[in-house]
Amino acid sequence: MPSFKNLEMAGAVSVHNNISIKKSLFSTKVVYTPTQSPVKIIIREYAPAEGERLGRLLNLPLDKMETDILQKGAPKPTPVGHFRLEVCLSEDSQFCAMQLFCFVDFNNSPVSEPHFYEGSDVATIVKLLLQ
Repeated sequence: MPSFKNLEMAGAVSVHNNISIKKSLFSTKVVYTPTQSPVKIIIREYAPAEGERLGRLLNLPLDKMETDILQKGAPKPTPVGHFRLEVCLSEDSQFCAMQLFCFVDFNNSPVSEPHFYEGSDVATIVKLLLQ
């Protein structure tokens, strides 16, 4: 399981108002504070064409993203890809943070800003991108 402290977007998530981080000697626990739900980490990789499409989708309003994915399908992850999507998702699906990166010059460079979703929007994001 990926570690929160190794995420490229860890800094952006850690300063979010509704996130608390509890560090111990061997672990870091991330919690969505309004519901006290633990946050899990998901990392997906995508081929270049799928990653570019995902970058465009993340910049769309949620309703337009949903329309596009319903028409064309969701971007398909690959075992090893050029693009990396980092996701922090609360176990109760009330909080989601995601950011897309592209592997360039031996580093993950941000393709998008961190996107934060709360409440019912999270169910839509999970249904569209994380199934």
